[in-house]
Amino acid sequence: MNVTLDQQVVRSQAERHKAPISAMEAILSGGTRVVFMNMPDADRMRDVFSQSLIKGDVVRTRWVRNG
Repeated sequence: MNVTLDQQVVRSQAERHKAPISAMEAILSGGTRVVFMNMPDADRMRDVFSQSLIKGDVVRTRWVRNG
């Protein structure tokens, strides 16, 4: 999910709600993209972040393969 919050806030809320994060990255246009380890946690965090969810497309960091 994409939220308007910075990574530190997302991480602290996830820890508070015991929702393990699978992946997280900064969004170039502002905010954070976060993926949770399972759907129940993602659904719960969607409710937690309901006021901060970004609707529509976002500009993400280009993925670069190392190796």
